[in-house]
Amino acid sequence: MKFIHKPKRVRIVCGIAAAAIFGLFTVIGTALTTVGEGVFKPGDQYAMVGLGAMFAIGILMIGRPRVEADEAGVKVRNIVGGYELPWSVVRKVSFDRGRPWLSLELENDDTVSVLAVQAVDKEHALRAVQTLRELHSGNSVLT
Repeated sequence: MKFIHKPKRVRIVCGIAAAAIFGLFTVIGTALTTVGEGVFKPGDQYAMVGLGAMFAIGILMIGRPRVEADEAGVKVRNIVGGYELPWSVVRKVSFDRGRPWLSLELENDDTVSVLAVQAVDKEHALRAVQTLRELHSGNSVLT
């Protein structure tokens, strides 16, 4: 059975922020006509809307993290890049006090941050940590 986890609060905040940024740039773009002696052409207006779309996509990327796990291993997707690791290389599933997100301590002393499991999600994150620890230990009881 496969376990999939995505952050909750960050995705909500990113969605609202992206919509607000896109809306603001769209309003600014459509309101551009003339300023002083300068004249804004339709291309300038489209460029403003395009910039708003690019900024909104960038903000939505912050809500992209995800973790998938099963009995064989764990697949981590962060904002940029990701990892696919068998459980045999993971020494510990760690979520220490004061840390913003979960991390995987590897056998070679590297650490992989798991941005999908964030402290601000409280119980949602706690269930993810428990499930990942159960899968890591081999007691794959998914709830």
